[in-house]
Amino acid sequence: MDISDLEKAIADAEESIATLASEIKALTEGIQDLDKSVAEATETRKKEHDDYVETLASNTAAKDLLGFAKNRLNKFYNPKLYKAPPKRELSEEDRITVNMGGTLAPTAAPGGIAGTGIGLAQVAPPPPPAANLAYAKSGEESGGVIAMIDLLVADLDKDNQTMEVEEKEAQKEYESFMANASEKRAQDSKAITDKEGAKAETETELEANKESKQSKTIEAMETAKYIGGLHAECDWLLKNFDVRKAARSGEIDALGKAKAVLSGADYSLVQTSANHLRGSQ
Repeated sequence: MDISDLEKAIADAEESIATLASEIKALTEGIQDLDKSVAEATETRKKEHDDYVETLASNTAAKDLLGFAKNRLNKFYNPKLYKAPPKRELSEEDRITVNMGGTLAPTAAPGGIAGTGIGLAQVAPPPPPAANLAYAKSGEESGGVIAMIDLLVADLDKDNQTMEVEEKEAQKEYESFMANASEKRAQDSKAITDKEGAKAETETELEANKESKQSKTIEAMETAKYIGGLHAECDWLLKNFDVRKAARSGEIDALGKAKAVLSGADYSLVQTSANHLRGSQ
């Protein structure tokens, strides 16, 4: 891979790292927002459930109170429909007291609303003044009151049924939301882990490419320096070629003349020796 390829790889890696960092940040913020939504949904669901339980208890207490009032009216107007309170169960000690001719302590009056023993989760309004049933005109009026009580009880039952349906739907939606939120959180967490791994790997490749580029740049600079030196030497040789050629030609010519001179000197020496020999004869 040459330097230009390394530069492109480095630019691509830096862009990829920036993109991954942005995606990781977005996913992390998304998980934080999701956790906040889960906490808010849980708080809302808890409040809705608490309100449902409180209202249901209040309605149940109101139904018990209306039933008690209806039973008291039946005692006066419809004795056959009257339901007497359960008889007092005597303890062994009480039975001994009765058998011995003693008198039991009176049963404590029930507390609650109007002495019925029925309480409401919230503070109930004070009970109406006790009616003097002795002056009731006819069973028609009592029947109207009893019918009104039955209507109120029916309204409470309907209200309870509506609340029960709404409670089940709200709980179902909450559980569905929690399941989806849990799944999305798991997916986003895995995506963050994968992207962090890819980012780390890309950063490693980026550093390797940067080191490789630096090494190749230094190598290219050394090569360029060497080539520059060769180029300068070649330029000098080309520039001085004619001079060197003329000088070399002069050297060759001088060597030729020197050789010729040397050859002529040898011939003269031979001639001189021959003459000396003939003279001596």
